[in-house]
Amino acid sequence: MTHHPRKPGLRSRLLAMSCLAGVVCSVALSGAETRAATTTTTPPKRHATSSTAATSAAHAPAAPAAHAATAAHPVTPRAAAPRTTVARAASPEDISVVSSRQALNGGGGMMRLETAPHTVQTVAKEYIDMRAPTSTALDLIKNLPSLSVSTPDTGGMQGGMIEVRGLTDLDMGLMVDGAPAAAAKYMAEDIDSENLEEVNVTPGSSGIDLPVMSAAGGVMNEQSHIASHKAGGLMDFSYGTNNLSREFLRLESGDIGNSGVRAYVSFSNTHDRAWMGAGINERHHLDFGVQKDWANGSTAKVFVSWNNENFTIDNYPTAQEFYTFKHTGQGWGRSANPSDDNYWKNNKDHWNQVFLTAPLHIVLPARFSFDLQPYFSFGQGWDASPGGVVDGVNQTSFFLQNATRQVGAVTKLGYQIDPHNAFSLGYWYENNYTDQSYPSGATNADGTPPSPWYLYKTTSPYGQNAGYELHSLFLQDTAKYLHDKLVIHAGFKFVMANTWTADPYNRYSTNTTEPLPQLSIGYTFNEHHQIYVNAEGDYRQPSAVDMGWLPTAPNAFPKNQYSIKEELGYRYHDKYVIVDLALFNYNVTNRIVNQYIGYNSFKPISIGNQTMRGFDLMVSGRSIHGFSPYASIEYLNARQDSNVMDLNEAVPTLIHSKGTQAVMAPHVMANFGLTYTYKGFFANGSVHYTGAQSVSVAGDQRMPGYVTNTLSLGYHFKPFMFAKSPTFRLNFTNLTGSIVRTGPMGVVYRATDQNANTTGTGNSFMVEPRFTMTGTVSTAF
Repeated sequence: MTHHPRKPGLRSRLLAMSCLAGVVCSVALSGAETRAATTTTTPPKRHATSSTAATSAAHAPAAPAAHAATAAHPVTPRAAAPRTTVARAASPEDISVVSSRQALNGGGGMMRLETAPHTVQTVAKEYIDMRAPTSTALDLIKNLPSLSVSTPDTGGMQGGMIEVRGLTDLDMGLMVDGAPAAAAKYMAEDIDSENLEEVNVTPGSSGIDLPVMSAAGGVMNEQSHIASHKAGGLMDFSYGTNNLSREFLRLESGDIGNSGVRAYVSFSNTHDRAWMGAGINERHHLDFGVQKDWANGSTAKVFVSWNNENFTIDNYPTAQEFYTFKHTGQGWGRSANPSDDNYWKNNKDHWNQVFLTAPLHIVLPARFSFDLQPYFSFGQGWDASPGGVVDGVNQTSFFLQNATRQVGAVTKLGYQIDPHNAFSLGYWYENNYTDQSYPSGATNADGTPPSPWYLYKTTSPYGQNAGYELHSLFLQDTAKYLHDKLVIHAGFKFVMANTWTADPYNRYSTNTTEPLPQLSIGYTFNEHHQIYVNAEGDYRQPSAVDMGWLPTAPNAFPKNQYSIKEELGYRYHDKYVIVDLALFNYNVTNRIVNQYIGYNSFKPISIGNQTMRGFDLMVSGRSIHGFSPYASIEYLNARQDSNVMDLNEAVPTLIHSKGTQAVMAPHVMANFGLTYTYKGFFANGSVHYTGAQSVSVAGDQRMPGYVTNTLSLGYHFKPFMFAKSPTFRLNFTNLTGSIVRTGPMGVVYRATDQNANTTGTGNSFMVEPRFTMTGTVSTAF
């Protein structure tokens, strides 16, 4: 097994963290619960009446979600939920049910009261239900302080890209119910927004028992719907700008006899056209969930989704193309002319995806517990694009993904040592594989692409496959003392991976190991104040799909990226306001970034070392006369610590980048939101600002700052006949019609680099879609 060198400073800090973690472990801290256990600290004194019920909620059948997603949902502070009676009109099953969860929220669900000893940023169901059903998880988290999010469409067909504390979504663990999900660019594949309970982001940390290999930028987890105990369902119908039409139906079985089993199934159909140029997009999606609870606190859950999409591949503009559109109206979108190389039907993405996860928690005798979470995803499809002219005949080139498969499982054995201490140890296995090829053939006479599967069978095109097999051992402890005011978590994970890539002529593989220590301490002074410190090591290796674009050669593999991260946080809350402040420091060795190479695909490159320092501040108000404000800001000072070789030059040359602003790392991001509710009426508005940023390693190409905005308006009508919660809402994006770039597609060495679309030089960019309006009618039944 090979071991990649790190900076001496990082090595010494890593050793110190490992030793400290070992010392803390030796005094038997905790762990029968995952790192999530740190969220069940003693609730504020004014909530003391609910502490007994809250403490048992983590194991009671009535709250199975608290454990079904322990890995994915390490921050749900439901134990601190006060018994406040708030009408939950947003709940589709029963709008008259009072919700203790809302008492945890501020800003109308744009922020939640957290107690974990690390940074957690969450959007709750209250906020999700005000947004358009076409919203993806990335649309919902755009106003969190640590994130700058770019999305290319408003119909929910695709995902987008994330910048987080100087890193990107490629450095994050993206999950559904604690299992690895699709890349950020394809977040819409995993789950419909109606089946989202919440989305939480831990920008500076990841649970020891989470199955993530790239978590330097933290974790984003989508918590899926828990099947209702009552039979019924939910339906909604949406229509909007860009000829958007969408239908959604969810059916709930309710409790099936006395089996303790309940289930739901949902289906949605979405159709719209591209907002820029010509093109039609279609999406068909199915979600299925089943839940089983036992009286002793054991739970089992299954979530399965299927997604089929056909969407037009965006032609991401260069800076010059963007400014041409802004000043003259001449766009960069696809053409409606079948004889044009840019014809939209010859620039299509076709994809089928299946995702499954099945977390199981078993309460064993003698204070033991056992957790098993298997997961599986499989995708198959292709991207088509013009391939030039051969003998007077237009050609179509394909990026054909014959198979993209991810399978894995996490097992964990927990032991409750005493009322204060718990311990757990576990094993994680994952196998990731992609098989891709690049057939080409004559474009059909009507301008549509030929069948790539037929071309693959008849032309034996050049292809590659790549993947990795990963084994990991971990252990963790958590201790609570001083009436649960003091919470200490320590853990250690050791990852061993065999990574490989192959073509018809060669195969190359390498073995790597990574030690990943963690230590966090939280202390709650009284009912209003909490402080915490958190430190951990994280790493990133290129994904199997990324490696499929690398040459099959020993020097083609970039060294694993490694990060040492520290956080210092303070939280305050009372009956009026919630405040959350986090200071952070990152040191990153062998920073991996991605170059956009077209075909909706990327190639990883290494750009040396970086340092990121800054703070996040979130403030929200609880509802006062119906108004719930929210505001957040991040300041980030991210610097490049290394000079970098420009490998795109015929003769590689040195870029003097040391000391410059790191790429894709704006100094300032800020958000403001305001929610208003009065009887059945509700409204939410938000504004986001991202500052200027560098988009080239040399620092010679920059993107200016920008502002985006959203508005939601709606009304909950009284129940009528079978309709338990008839609701109408309007959702608006980009109200001012701003023409702004929201993020680069990747990183380039210099502004003079050839653009991936071969239309010019420099970076390609995502652009904020034009003004859109979506109207939705929905009801539970």
